[in-house]
Parts: sequence; structure tokens; C-alpha cells
Amino acid sequence: MATEVAPITTSAPPPAPQAAAPAEHSDVSDYRWWILLGLITAAIMEVLDTTIVNVALPQMAGNLGATFDEIGWVATGYILSNVVVLPMTAFFTATFGRKNYLTFSILLFAVASFLCGTSHTLIELVLWRIVQGAGGAALLSTAQATLRQVFPRDQQGMVQALFILGIIVAPTLGPTLGGWITDNYTWNWIFFINIPIAAISVFLVTTFLHDPPWMKRKPEGIDLLGISLLTVGLASLQYVLEEGKRYDWFQDRMIARLAVTSAVCLTTLVWWELTPRNSHPIVNFRVLKNRQLAASIFLFIALGFGLYGGIFIFPLFTQTILNFTPTETGLALLPGGLATALAALICGRLLNGARPLVDSRILISIGVAIFLVAMWQLGHLTTAAGEPDARTALLIRGLGLGFLFTPINNVAYGALDPRDAQQASGLINLARQLGGSFGIAVLNTYVTTQTQYHRVDLLANVYPYNPAVMQRMQALTASLAAHGYSALDAQRAGIGVLEQMVMRQASMLAFNDAWMIILISFVVASPAILLLRKPRGPAAAAEMH
Repeated sequence: MATEVAPITTSAPPPAPQAAAPAEHSDVSDYRWWILLGLITAAIMEVLDTTIVNVALPQMAGNLGATFDEIGWVATGYILSNVVVLPMTAFFTATFGRKNYLTFSILLFAVASFLCGTSHTLIELVLWRIVQGAGGAALLSTAQATLRQVFPRDQQGMVQALFILGIIVAPTLGPTLGGWITDNYTWNWIFFINIPIAAISVFLVTTFLHDPPWMKRKPEGIDLLGISLLTVGLASLQYVLEEGKRYDWFQDRMIARLAVTSAVCLTTLVWWELTPRNSHPIVNFRVLKNRQLAASIFLFIALGFGLYGGIFIFPLFTQTILNFTPTETGLALLPGGLATALAALICGRLLNGARPLVDSRILISIGVAIFLVAMWQLGHLTTAAGEPDARTALLIRGLGLGFLFTPINNVAYGALDPRDAQQASGLINLARQLGGSFGIAVLNTYVTTQTQYHRVDLLANVYPYNPAVMQRMQALTASLAAHGYSALDAQRAGIGVLEQMVMRQASMLAFNDAWMIILISFVVASPAILLLRKPRGPAAAAEMH
């Protein structure tokens, strides 16, 4: 059984020692692995649901009579509520108890899933997706914090790797499972399948997870101002990121106003949460005094930018430029997901134990280097590239991600008092989610603008007396004439084909630029590795259950 030890600190000079969270002495410590299974099940349900829904959106639109823009709110509504609730998970855990909050969140997610599946109008579906997003926040944030509290630090490497393995495999299988369900049944069943998964998770959590004596309800006041600022600020920011491109960003008055509202609210929130007058802040930003955690959050923003941004642009890239089918796109992504899982398990094994075999900072540096190689390869593909070229680059990318997820998590939680784990987990998951939202918004807009830029640049070289243009036009018109076109029609059709070739090449160059933007974001974030320090001293004890 783990012994109680003071938490580790790494900053210099060291702050005054903080009392460690008391361990709950129990002879059922083996239940920790059942708790892990229950938390992984809940996390898989949350992550799987997101990717399955994206596949089924076209069928939902047709069934509910919605436009493409309108049906997009099925995904946007979920993300909006999820982002707002994530930083408040620590408050809900402290107020209602960890076990109660986790159980309630799983049940809320399951009930909302059932009501999503029985929805008959778009408004109903979006409403219940918002409720589902609120429930889903705890399934990653509170679950991950619980693992930090339940398992001793010498087991954190493998435990975090197993947890991450679950949330990596789920989105890899999601599109395939979602496509099979929508092809053979109806879109409603992508929500109904959450119910048996939730039942298993609730059984395991309620049976084996118990709150220790030090984790009691805290009858503190409610930070209504903080909640209001947080809700308005994050909801406005997420809306701007989700809808900005559609409305031409700040050329639209609503987007501009919401951007200003977000900046004012979030700035005021930070001030209010840190002021001494606020004795019960909804978000405890003081945990960011831990240098390990602050640097890890910065790395998670870049990781979210590259991960979600890359997942967003890759299908567009392969299906518009390389002419992949959706199945071929999924098959190209699959080896990368498996490589991430394998690398995460390797890192978990290397970081496990009281004396890890490898410093986390070395693994993170290796992961960044591998990821940069993958981005360089993707940024230099040509229109002649095929599925093997893309798959190889994604395989390398997946390997790099595996060397990032587990070590960064290990560093972020390694020097934290277990009582701070929930607040830290909320901020970590928020950072990754916002990084992803920024990545999708920035890269989506960047690809569009760069495509137009490269098109104009390429057309500057397309003029009648350019030898290369004349040679290509002669070849096109000769080919079309051989298929029965008249000379005039062949010339017109040749110009159209030439325009398509220019546009395809311009799009190719734009996607190349987007991959290089991701590369640059990792280069900019990599100095944060220097702020990390190797944990010293004995492992912090986890509470026992």
C-alpha cells in the first residue's frame, strides 16, 4: 500500500511545504484497476460519440430537412457546452463529490444520448447535444484527475498510457463504425449505442470508486460572477472560432462583437479569479504557479492545434487533391492511429516505476522531432502522390503523437498534489480543446486564402505565348479532337481543363503551406520543454480505495 508523502515541487526557491492529501487506508487497493476500466469506458464513449456523429451528419441533414450549415450545429452545440463546463469540473467535484459528479455525468450523457436518438427536429437534437456536451466534460477531465488520485506516481506512466490508448483507439474506429451504422441502420443508433457502454461504466464507478475522507463536500459560496464570465467568454470565443470563416470573420458585426465580448470577459475572469476578494474562485488559476503544469498546458495547446487541425484538413486534402474515397482516407489514417497507440504504450512502460527508465523530457523531444519530420513530408507532397505516400507520413505522425501524449501527461501530473489534479485536468483538457478549435479555424481559413493566392500567382504565368502553356494546350486540344470535339470546342474545353489543373495545383500548394504552419506551431512551442524539470524525490502517494 502506498505511503503518504509530501507532494513534489520543482520550482526554485521551493515554496512552503503543502500537506499531502491523506491516503485512505483500505485493503481493496486492487479495485483501482476496475476503476481504471470504468473510467476508460466512459472516456471511450465520449470520444467515440464525437467521431461517429461527424460521419452521420449528411444523413441527419436529409432526415431532418436541415441545410449543411444548420446541421453543423449538432457538432458545434456539443463543443460549446463541453468547453464551458471543462474548467468548472473542479468546482462540481468539490461541491457534489467526485463519485457523485462522475456518476451523474455518465448518466446525463446516456440520457441525453437517448433523447438525441429520439429527436424528430433539428432544435431537439441540438438541445440534447448541448446537454450531452455538458455531461461529457467530466468523462475526460474528472476521469483523468481521478487516475492521478487513485494510482501512486510510480504507476502513472502505464496508467496514463492505458487511458490515452482508449481515447486514441476510439476516434480511429469511430468513422468506420459510424459509417457501418448509418449504412445498415439509421443515424439514431449512433446515439443509442452509448447506453450499454454507459451502463457498464456506471456499474464500475459506483461499485469500486469511493471518495476518501479528505474529499468531502465543501459548503462554500458560489462564484456567480466567475461562472457568468467563464460561460459568456468561452462560449463567445468558441462561436467565433466555429463560425468565423462562414461569416468572413471580423467583417461581420456579430463575429466582431463576440470576439470583443470574449476578450473582455476572459480578461476580467482571470483578474476576478486571482483577486483576494474572491475566496471561492470557480477556476483556481493559482495552480499555474506550478511550472511543470504551465509548460505542459502550453504544449497541449500546440498538440491540440496540430492534432485536431491535422485531422480536419487531411480528409479535405486527400479527397480533393489525391482523389481518395472516404474508405481510402480512413485506411490511410488507421496505421497512424495504431502507431500512436503503440508509442503510447512504449512510453508508459518506460515511465512506469519509482525510477523511470527514461526522462519524460527526452521522450517529449523525440516526439516533437518525429512529428516535425511527418509535417515536413506532408508539406512537400505533390499532386502525383498516392495513398502509400500519405500513409507513410501519417504513420510517422502517429508515432510522434504517441511520444507526446503520455510523457506530457506524466510531467503535468507528476509534481501536483492530488487535490490539485482535478483543477489541473480541467485546464489541460480545455487547453487541448481550444488548441484544436484554433487549429481548425486557422487552417480552414488559411487553406482558402492561400489557394486563391497561389491561383493568382500561377495564372500570372499562364499567357498565350508561354511555351509551356502552348505545349500543354496543343496536347489537350489534340486529345479532345481525337475524341470527336470540333476545333473550337476542343480549344474551349482545353482552357477549362487547364483552369482545373491550375486550381488543383494551387490547392496542393495551399495544403502544403497548412502542414508547414502546423510544423511552425510545434517549433514555437518546443522551448517549453526547457521549462520542464525531472521530478525529484520519492513518489507522491496516491489515495487508496
